[in-house]
Amino acid sequence: MLLLVCAPAFAQETATLNLKDADIRVLIDTVSEVTGKNFVIDPRVKAKVTVVSSQPMNQNELYDVFLSILQVHGFAAIPTGDIIKIVPDVSAKQGPVPTASYKRPGRGDQLVTRVIAIQNVPAAQLVPILRPLIPQQGQLAAYQPSNTLIISDRAANVNRLIKIINRIDRPDQDEIEIIRLLHAPANEVARTLSTLTRKGAKGATVPGQPVVTADERTNSILVSGDKASRLRIRALVANLDTPLETGGDTQVVFLKYARAEELVEILTGVSKSNVAASKSAPGGKGKVPTSVSSRKDIDIRADEANNALVITAPPAVQQELKRVIAQLDIRRAQVLIEAIIAEVRLDLAQELGASLAVLGRNSDGDAVTPAVVTNLGGLTDIVLQAVAGTITSIPAGITLGGADLRPDKTNFGLLIKALAGDSATNILSTPTIVTLDNEEAELVIAQNVPFLTGSFTNTGAAQGAVNPFQTIERRDVGLTLKVKPQINEGSAIKLEIDQESSSLSGSSTGVDIVTNNRRIKTTVLADDGQVIVLGGLMDDTFTDTEQKVPLLGDIPILGHLFKSTSTNKVKTSLMVFIRPVILRDAATADAYTRQKYSYLRARQLDAGINDRGLIKDAAARLPDLDELITQLPDSGEGFVTQMPETTNSPNSETPQ
Repeated sequence: MLLLVCAPAFAQETATLNLKDADIRVLIDTVSEVTGKNFVIDPRVKAKVTVVSSQPMNQNELYDVFLSILQVHGFAAIPTGDIIKIVPDVSAKQGPVPTASYKRPGRGDQLVTRVIAIQNVPAAQLVPILRPLIPQQGQLAAYQPSNTLIISDRAANVNRLIKIINRIDRPDQDEIEIIRLLHAPANEVARTLSTLTRKGAKGATVPGQPVVTADERTNSILVSGDKASRLRIRALVANLDTPLETGGDTQVVFLKYARAEELVEILTGVSKSNVAASKSAPGGKGKVPTSVSSRKDIDIRADEANNALVITAPPAVQQELKRVIAQLDIRRAQVLIEAIIAEVRLDLAQELGASLAVLGRNSDGDAVTPAVVTNLGGLTDIVLQAVAGTITSIPAGITLGGADLRPDKTNFGLLIKALAGDSATNILSTPTIVTLDNEEAELVIAQNVPFLTGSFTNTGAAQGAVNPFQTIERRDVGLTLKVKPQINEGSAIKLEIDQESSSLSGSSTGVDIVTNNRRIKTTVLADDGQVIVLGGLMDDTFTDTEQKVPLLGDIPILGHLFKSTSTNKVKTSLMVFIRPVILRDAATADAYTRQKYSYLRARQLDAGINDRGLIKDAAARLPDLDELITQLPDSGEGFVTQMPETTNSPNSETPQ
């Protein structure tokens, strides 16, 4: 049944719909006739329509009712140019659905597509919240790069969703507040608040719960969440950030690697600088917390027995000092330093000379005064002693001499000296030393040799007593190595080296103890494991000395009696090398220790010490390193077969 009532021609045409089980196509014809719109009906559009209306409706109202009837029966109207397609809802969203905007949002059950920009929250988080509010035929998607939502649905429902989004997309949801603490440590307060907020959630993040974190550098709490949650957190922080009743806080910090007495001076300076910086901050002393405004509140002491620090200071200062301690109390690397000192020396000497002395006579006929003397090659004293018959010393080499000592004759003496010297030296030293980074180490392997520095004779007043004595100075002759390594970034090592090597010389020309002294004092930079030359000497010295009597020394053959010749040749080759190796952990130190020990043990076995001497197997033999280390029992059931880690360190003492 269709009831259609028309108004007069001068007014807008109206209609009153009253339909009962009418075919939907009849309704479409009626709406087309009243509104003047053209419709294209999908063959799948079939339904019986019932509409009850008590008041006349104009064209717009009638079309809105028509759209509602289509929506109820699962159909939609898609405008395309001058026509409107009537299709099922399932196919509607693939058609040219109008795109709505803020100014033209659409009316009622009109099918529209709306693009909504989200300002404060991630659009993807809104999809699971809004999806249940959209019918199955609708469309909801999030585009993360621009943080937007795309919705295809009836205009009325889209407008409802926009109102919901506006209430959720609030700027106060992700607002961050910074709460400065004056007394309590920020990390402790943050841990307490995080435990309270997550209680009952079993560790999972609950949507909407506040996020609390600590900034230890500024001793502040950062809170993110809605306004009510932030207000509740601020109230809790105000109750927790209160000074202690004793007016200070004391903690004991046990150190792992650093020395407590060395850190006291550093930490005292750091705390003093922080207090001074706080007082000089912009705003004057009013911004300085009372807990750190006075140096009297801070006290740092070292317990050497336990290698610990006892710190009494406000919590904010304690946190700052703990951060400094954490950066200083670290395991320092060790440096193995191997030096090679190689020296080859050859000393050749040849001497040939003669000396003559003729003694005059006094009035009694005694030969006392030398009349003629030649001093060539230092033989004059010996010639005079020979003539006088009082020879007390004989020079090195072979000495041939002759003299006429008759009382009634002129006394004379002649000495001929010949000497050939050949001395060779081969020194190879390989000192090794291990030290901590930035710690000076010294290795001394030497003999304490006495040197005669003077000889004196005191004559006493009583009965002419004589008291002769000598002064002696003792000096170390051997090898001395001082080194201070500094590990730079990467594997480069700066080495401050003072290396000295001295030895007693077997010189062929010396009349007393001669020592060879080689010293290098320098600073070098080497990579880990690199062999670098510190210095060296290639010396070739040739000396030829000839002393003779003019004219007489030029006579062939006989001229050698009036001539002394000395030739000396010295060749020295000296080179010093050094190799630093970084030992960053116990495993590396243990590997180098075993390598050095095995090398020394192999050298002992190669020398065949046990096969020498009359008593066989008398010399001590280096055992295997695992046999040498004392093994510890484990729970009374046996012995530990592995060596404890501490005994692997090069600084550990090995029982002998």
